[in-house]
Amino acid sequence: MAGDGEGQLAAFVALHGAALRASGVPARYWDSLGRKLRGEVFDAGDYFGIMQVEEVDDEEEGDEEMEEQLKKKPNPGNEPCFKVIVTNENGLQASNPNSVFLIDHAWTYRVEHARQQLLHVPGLLHRMASLMGIDFHGEIPDEGSIEQVLQEMWKYNQTYQLSQGTAEEKVPVWYIMDEFGSRIQHSDQPSFATAPLFYMPQQIAYTVLWPLRDLETGDEVTRDYAYGETDRLIRKCVLLPWVPTEVLDVSCVTPEPSDEYYQAILAENKEKLPVVINPPVYAKDKVFKVFTDIQQVLNNLTHPRFVFTDNEGEADILYNFSHFKDYRKLSEERPEVMLNQFPCENLLTVKDCLASIARRAGGPDGPRWLPRTFNLQTELPQFISYFQQRDRRGEDNHWICKPWNLARSLDTHITNSLNNIIRHRESSPKVVCKYIENPVLFHREDVGLVKFDVRYVVLLRSIKPLRLYSYDVFWLRFSNRAFSLDDLDDYEKHFTVMNYAPDVTLKQVHCEDFIPLFEKQYPEYPWTTVQVNIFKAFAELFQVASAKPAPLGICDYPSSRAIYAIDLMLKWDTSRDGKRIMQPQILEVNFNPDCDRACKYHPTFFNDVFSTLFLDEPDNCHVTCIV
Repeated sequence: MAGDGEGQLAAFVALHGAALRASGVPARYWDSLGRKLRGEVFDAGDYFGIMQVEEVDDEEEGDEEMEEQLKKKPNPGNEPCFKVIVTNENGLQASNPNSVFLIDHAWTYRVEHARQQLLHVPGLLHRMASLMGIDFHGEIPDEGSIEQVLQEMWKYNQTYQLSQGTAEEKVPVWYIMDEFGSRIQHSDQPSFATAPLFYMPQQIAYTVLWPLRDLETGDEVTRDYAYGETDRLIRKCVLLPWVPTEVLDVSCVTPEPSDEYYQAILAENKEKLPVVINPPVYAKDKVFKVFTDIQQVLNNLTHPRFVFTDNEGEADILYNFSHFKDYRKLSEERPEVMLNQFPCENLLTVKDCLASIARRAGGPDGPRWLPRTFNLQTELPQFISYFQQRDRRGEDNHWICKPWNLARSLDTHITNSLNNIIRHRESSPKVVCKYIENPVLFHREDVGLVKFDVRYVVLLRSIKPLRLYSYDVFWLRFSNRAFSLDDLDDYEKHFTVMNYAPDVTLKQVHCEDFIPLFEKQYPEYPWTTVQVNIFKAFAELFQVASAKPAPLGICDYPSSRAIYAIDLMLKWDTSRDGKRIMQPQILEVNFNPDCDRACKYHPTFFNDVFSTLFLDEPDNCHVTCIV
């Protein structure tokens, strides 16, 4: 039997060892944990009990004691309050290999599905309301109770992410532990640790609980809600959902990060910068061999001066879908080979970097063409201070949380809840941007006034000198429901990316049809004037992105060319002389955008792109020079 046990342990460790090590679960517990998982043994009830705590009358307490009381409460302001204690008469020894416990999860979900699940999953709202101390006695879910659960759940939520699968499958999963797990209180000196574990054979996640020291009967079971954070200020910020506090004394100014920050990004991306080369010179009638893995290019590039090759080694132009890394080798061995990307262009295409470099154009608040943005990993205290100051002044506080590097609005959330934003920091690296509360809207006959965004394709020919073009056709995307600052989880009201959602209408209007419709709705704002301001923003963005040498700016590599898609919205603003203006707001810059619509409606699209970028012949192409 011992051999069997060893075999089972080895199999368990082979599947879960990496996750257990990363979570810090001591190896002495692994054998017992494996057995409990296989047998679905939930034996915490033999060792622990839940105790209801009487509320303390605040007025009799000193400030410090009140803070301490608050720290111990999972849900300040909500009665009743519970804590978990050791009830086993022998206490609990940390050295005992069986002192490890499973906690079940009461609710597992993705944020965008939360409301629908509370509405439709039988008994879920009732259980969550009871667990969170919310009054709900009805049988039928009501909006008020659902809203309360959606607010309160950020004090109970935990998260994990699957490391494999599609982009959709990698979107963080949130879960709420069962009544036992959810009632374990916070302590800065915790007696226990917890970690989620995705158990492969059952494809189910549990929370693992283990002691950090020996405990006696009656000792409290606590865990550190800010586990892993050592900086005092960051801990204070992370614990704010449970311990309300103000950080108004922290400056909300966010200067541009240090040079070391950009060096670290370069190292993390494993990008090797090129050596200095002389710009290659080509014969006027040269026919270029193009190596590409992009089907849209293969299908649509028909210009006689470009031919395709399957041999990367003989290509004059590399037009790759994925990111190129080793520019040094290419510049040393084949400096004359051109390619469709620039070293360090992630400074534009990754959202936290975009916000950092944009500060070069507009001081600490950033330029007028970029929504105020904070990096939640590095600028959390500044963000909270800014949020609380706006709150005090009664200003709009709707924000949008976005992952640094996911596209198509995945894992993107709009909220006016500070707790929600603080907790989102735990799932995946995110920026938080001021949500545009006063967008310029477009009247759709069938729906009313909706949000829309505009996509321009820009062509970057060189950094020094800076030469930037815009393709003459732009693309429009519309929301499907009339805009208002409510129902923040209603995707079709607040988002415009409809081409990836199943069973969702995709409203398409060609830019030539859009301009007269727009000018009819806004006769004082001719599109030519709007576009001048859009191009001015693009010019400023690329000027600051190339103002410093790599890796602090896009690298000036003479053999590089690129196309990017810039998504933007228009918002109502006031100019310095008091006029009402449409201010462009750059939302993101996309590398290697999907050009399917471009090719479908404009068959010469890639001929124009290649002529402008690789032949320096923009004159007969559908492009406009911006810089």
